[in-house]
Amino acid sequence: METLASRNRQSWLSWFLRGILILGLGILVSRLFELQVIKGDYFRKLSEGNRIRRIPISAPRGKILARGGEVIVGNTEVKKRIVFDPLSGYSKTDDLEGAGEDEIVTDWIREYKLADKAAHLTGYLGEVGEGEVGKIDPQCPQNGPARIGDLTGRGGLEQWYNCILSGVDGEELVEVDTFGKRVRTLGRKEPIAGTDVKTTIDINLQQKVHDLMQGASGAVVISDAAGEILAIYSSPSFDPNAFIQKDSAKINSYLKDTNLPFFNRAVAGIYHPGSVFKPIVSIAALEEGKISKDFIYEDTGLIEVNDFSYTNWYFTQYGGVEGKIDLVRAMARSTDTFFYKIGEYVGIDKIAQWSEKFGLGQKTKIDLPGETAGLVPTPQWKMRVKKESWFLGNTYHVAIGQGDLSLTPIELNTAIAAIASRGEFCYPKIAESPECKKLNIKDEHLELVIDGMIAACTSGGTGYTFFDFDPQVACKTGTAETNVEGETHAWFTVFAPHDFPEIMATVLVEKGGEGSRVAGPIAREILDFWKERN
Repeated sequence: METLASRNRQSWLSWFLRGILILGLGILVSRLFELQVIKGDYFRKLSEGNRIRRIPISAPRGKILARGGEVIVGNTEVKKRIVFDPLSGYSKTDDLEGAGEDEIVTDWIREYKLADKAAHLTGYLGEVGEGEVGKIDPQCPQNGPARIGDLTGRGGLEQWYNCILSGVDGEELVEVDTFGKRVRTLGRKEPIAGTDVKTTIDINLQQKVHDLMQGASGAVVISDAAGEILAIYSSPSFDPNAFIQKDSAKINSYLKDTNLPFFNRAVAGIYHPGSVFKPIVSIAALEEGKISKDFIYEDTGLIEVNDFSYTNWYFTQYGGVEGKIDLVRAMARSTDTFFYKIGEYVGIDKIAQWSEKFGLGQKTKIDLPGETAGLVPTPQWKMRVKKESWFLGNTYHVAIGQGDLSLTPIELNTAIAAIASRGEFCYPKIAESPECKKLNIKDEHLELVIDGMIAACTSGGTGYTFFDFDPQVACKTGTAETNVEGETHAWFTVFAPHDFPEIMATVLVEKGGEGSRVAGPIAREILDFWKERN
């Protein structure tokens, strides 16, 4: 017979089991609620992520064109096959055999057609760095945040006009099954191709300059008088295609090269200009009323100041003197003593002011990254930087393009172009319209300095490589001392024809020797090439 205790135990067990069942059901309902309601959107997105692939569609980058429409930098079209994996990703393969049309995508490979002939002009493409991933370029927000593997412009026009050239990538949404097989295309956003950039570069002249500068370190800048760059080259150079091809051996060789092939000497190299600076000093002396066309100076080979002697190159090398000379003759013969004296008359502050008017000691605003401003020293600068006073000898040195005076080739070419264009200063440009302004220099002063530069390239002048050139040119040679005894930079600047200039060229050969002997022949071949084609 069932006892009371037994019935109580059964009742307690029944209630316990019911409690367990209710608790279990509660937990199950709560979990289902969490999965379907609270986290439903999360798991839905996760599921869609596993079955939906986002395939970027590359936008072709804009081409870089020469003034005649020739392609300097373009793209090669490459077909790739999309292969999906069962989990979440995809890969691209070159194996197109048996591929359906919907499996094929187009990639674009950048092609630098001039290779090392225009590397500092074009720049190159490189992958975005770790610090750039996920960030939006404020100059081109339409491109969205940078992704791992994205390419961006590095140096040259590729960097300067990166937002214009880059375009906007498209995207295709593809649904796949559990085996990673394509089911259907859910949507597609077409890419927007980058915009072409047309430059003022003469492609044949650019290639010619490259050929002429082989084996030398230096730079060449060629423009018209209105500021349009026709060719710009820095030597030694490098091949931008090495970065596209991921040729690590070649890239490492560039990085280890002590001649610094990545360094753009044309816009960032700072050098003592030597005598190519003398036309600026001449303008300053004439405009400040310190000399006139009738001014005569008698060269005796040297000027003595206290215990210091400042000699003329002709006296130092050959023991010769020029005798009585005017500005035209002094320019033709590059007579240092003449320019020492007129530099003294003008004074360093006015020399610095006129240098600034000609854009020296400041950036030219050329549309290339990495430009460096040169230096036109003043007494204030010397005291601030060197903690030293300014002496007359410092003015003498600056007056002949030496001392602490340092300029870039693009600065010098721009300044002399302002003389060639009869006082119109133009900021140099490669793919934009140059901005110009009048310097308000008297015509007779400009013509007198130009006469001196014409005389430099005719019989008796220092620019002997142009004695027989027709049409007549105006030029100036320069041999600038370096910090190493016996080493000199070779300069030559020239424009032609002298009366209505169409071409303005500046040649620098780093540690090359005499300007007339080393840079002059290069300038002559440039103008011979120009003449043959015009």
